[in-house]
Amino acid sequence: MTSILIKNTCLINRGNITSKDILVKNGRIERIDNIIDAKVDIEIDGTEKYSMPGIIDDQVHFREPGLTHKANIYTEAKAAVAGGTTSFMEMPNTKPSALTQELLEQKYQVAAKTSLANYSFFMGAGNDNLEEVLRTNTKDVCGIKIFMGSSTGNMLVDNRKTLEAIFKDAPMLIATHCEDEATIRANAAAAKTKFGENVPIEQHPIIRNAEGCYISSNLAIELAKKHNTRLHILHISTKDELELFRNDIPLEQKRITAEVCVHHLYFNASQYATLGTQIKCNPAIKDSTHQAALLPALLDNRLDIIATDHAPHTWEEKQGTYFKAPSGVPLVQHSLNVMLEFYHAGKISLERMVEKMCHAPAICFEVDKRGYLDEGYWADIALVDIEQAWQVQKDNIHYKCGWSPFEGHTFKGKVTHTIVSGHLAYENGVFNESVKGKRLHFDR
Repeated sequence: MTSILIKNTCLINRGNITSKDILVKNGRIERIDNIIDAKVDIEIDGTEKYSMPGIIDDQVHFREPGLTHKANIYTEAKAAVAGGTTSFMEMPNTKPSALTQELLEQKYQVAAKTSLANYSFFMGAGNDNLEEVLRTNTKDVCGIKIFMGSSTGNMLVDNRKTLEAIFKDAPMLIATHCEDEATIRANAAAAKTKFGENVPIEQHPIIRNAEGCYISSNLAIELAKKHNTRLHILHISTKDELELFRNDIPLEQKRITAEVCVHHLYFNASQYATLGTQIKCNPAIKDSTHQAALLPALLDNRLDIIATDHAPHTWEEKQGTYFKAPSGVPLVQHSLNVMLEFYHAGKISLERMVEKMCHAPAICFEVDKRGYLDEGYWADIALVDIEQAWQVQKDNIHYKCGWSPFEGHTFKGKVTHTIVSGHLAYENGVFNESVKGKRLHFDR
C-alpha cells in the first residue's frame, strides 16, 4: 500500500493536542514522533492543520438496497469521507430490510465493492426473526437494531414477549430507536382531528413528543437492567430522558450508553418556520429547552457519542404535506462542521469533540484498532484546517439527494485530507476511489 507522511501537524488524541509527524505504512500508523524523516510515496504538509482520528458514525441510513433513488452506499460513503468520517454503521430499514443473515451479508458485499469508507451494518430485529438475530456474528457485525417506535420503514417491534426474548438472549450490543408508538398514534390522531390533512410541521414535536421518548427509553432500560443487556439508545432528543443515564462510571464500564445527534444539538423547533420539513426527523427536533439540555449532558458524560442519523430523502419527497413528507435529514458530510461551530463558539473543546465522535464510538462498540491515532492502529485520519471558511452549496454537496439544510450557510473549518485504512481517499475536494474501505471488526 501507499506510504504517507504527515509533517508538522497538531495531533488531537486521547485528550491532548501535540505537534507531531505521523508515518503511515501498510494501512497502519507505523510511527508518531516529533520529527520523522522517511522516504514515502506521499508527504502531506500538516502545518497549521489538525490531525484527528477519522470519525466513526454509529448511525446512518444509506438506503441500499431498494431505496437507491434517495441514496446508495457509494454516494453516501463518499460524502462521509469528504466530511472526515472514515467509518460508518448503517441501519437495517432498507428494502428488503436486513432481517436475515443472508440479506445482511448482501449489504456487506455491496459495500466491499463500492464504499470508500470503512463499514458495518446492523442486523435488524423484527417481531418474528429471533432465530436469525441470535445467529449474528459478534466479531464482524456492529450490533442489533430494534425500532421500538415506527420510523422510516416497517420494522416496529411492538411485541413485549419478542422484546423480552431479544434483550434476554442478544449476544451483542442492542441499539434502539425509542419512541412510544401508542403515544405517537394518539397525538397524531388528535392533530388530524384538529387540522385535517394540513397538519402544520410545527406539530411534529408535539405529535412525537418528549413523553413518548421517555416512555420508550425507560422501557428499554428496564429490559436491559433486567437481563443485563448491552444497550445503546440512539438519538436522545429530550431533557426528560437525561435522568436515565449515568455519568459516575467510566464509559468502558457502562452497560447502558446513549447517543446525541448533531441536528438535535444544532436545531430547535423555532426553525420549523424557515426550514419546514427539511428538518422533519424522528425523534423530532424539539423546543429550545430540550436543545439547551443536550450539550451539557454530552459534556458531563450522560450522553456518550455524537452521531448523525444521516437519513436522506429526495427534495421532491420532502416537499409533501406533514403526513406525506418522510422523516430524515442528510447530515453525514457536515457533522464535523457542526461541531466545529460549537468549538468556535467556545462550547466544546477539540479534545472533547474527538472523544465523543471518535474515541467513544470505538469504546462503545469495541471496534478493533480504530478510533485513535495510536501506533499500530489502522490509519483513519482526518486532516482539518479549523480556520478555513467555506459555504455549503449545491456543487459541494456530495449526497445523492443533492440538498442539505445547511445550504447557503458558511462554516469555519474544513477537512482537507481524509485517510481511510491507510489510503488517501480525499484531498482538497478530489476523491481517490482506487482503494475501498474495509469491513469493521470488533474486539468482543
